[in-house]
Amino acid sequence: VPMLFVMIGHDAPDAKEKRPVHRPAHLDHLRPLAAAGRVKLAGPLTDGSGSLIVLEADSREQAWATIARDPYVVNGVFSRVDLHPFVQ
Repeated sequence: VPMLFVMIGHDAPDAKEKRPVHRPAHLDHLRPLAAAGRVKLAGPLTDGSGSLIVLEADSREQAWATIARDPYVVNGVFSRVDLHPFVQ
């Protein structure tokens, strides 16, 4: 049974420099997930502290595996990532 998860990526101190470099790959990573209906909502936090993604996954492990491959995670745009189960 698919579940929803909220991912909050907390920006690293140098995220402002890294984000534009890795944004195309980040969007390429999310595009097929969004097309499959797995990304319900995503975007940057307007206070500059990071980003939020509401992701549908079959398990917490699958959600973590998806997040772990995100170029913002792989390339250190986020210094920390929180993942929480969520009910809409």
